[in-house]
Amino acid sequence: MNPARGFPAFPPRPGRRGRSWWARAFTAAMEDAALNATLLRAGRRFAGSGRIGPITVAPGRIAATVEDPDGIFDVVVHLAELTDAEWDRFLDQVRAEAGHLAALLDREVPRSLVRSADAADVALLPTIGDLESECDCPDIGDPCLHAAGLCYQVAWLLDDDPFVLLLLRGRGADELLDVLGREPVAAPARAAGRDVDRAVAAAAAYESEPAAVPAPLPAPARSELPVFPPAPGLPPDALAHLVAAAAARARALLTEF
Repeated sequence: MNPARGFPAFPPRPGRRGRSWWARAFTAAMEDAALNATLLRAGRRFAGSGRIGPITVAPGRIAATVEDPDGIFDVVVHLAELTDAEWDRFLDQVRAEAGHLAALLDREVPRSLVRSADAADVALLPTIGDLESECDCPDIGDPCLHAAGLCYQVAWLLDDDPFVLLLLRGRGADELLDVLGREPVAAPARAAGRDVDRAVAAAAAYESEPAAVPAPLPAPARSELPVFPPAPGLPPDALAHLVAAAAARARALLTEF
C-alpha cells in the first residue's frame, strides 16, 4: 500500500507563517542551512503567492509543481526516513504515556514526546542539514526560492496535521494507529522473593498429587460501549485504536505486578 497523501494547492496567503512550535522547527531546519537570506525572503513571499500546485507527501519526499514568470518547475524536498529500529524506539515512547497518542490525534506534538524520542536517539523533527531539495529551475541557491516556498507551505500542513511529519519520516497515520492498537507482548512475570521460574523434574511432577482446580472466576460485568461520531479529518477508527492502545497498556502494567 502506498501511504502517499495529496493536498490541494493553497490559495494566496500573503504573510502567513507556521503557527505551531513544531512547524516553526521544521522551517528553521531549512532556514538554518540556507546560505542566501534574500532567497529565503523570496521563498516566503512565493509560498503565499498561490503559485505552488498541489503537494504530495510520501515517505522521505515532498513534491509539488510550481509556476513563476520563468516557467513551470518540479520541486522535491527530501527528509531521511526513520529505520525500523528507530520506529520501534519511537513507538515505545508513544506507548509509554497515553497522553502522547491522544495529543497526536488532537493534532498536537508534545514537546515531552520529542524530548523522549531524542533521548531514545530518534530525531523526529529535522535539524540543520536534514532537508535536501532539488528543483529544475535555473536558480543556484540551496534551497532555491521554490523549494523554500514549498517548505513554508509544508509547515502550514504540519500546523493542521502532525501525522504529515510522521508520514514524511516513513509511516502513514493508518499504519501507526494499527501498530499502536496492538496489544504489547507482556514481559515474563517477576516477583520479589519468589522463584517463579523454578524447574521441577518430570518424574517428581508425575508422582505428586494434582493440585485442586481453582474455583472459576465470576464473569466480568459488561456494559455497552459508547458510540462516538467520527472526528473530522481523522481516520474513522482513530478513537477505537486509542481506546485499544490504552487498554493494552493498562493490561501490560497490571501483569508486571
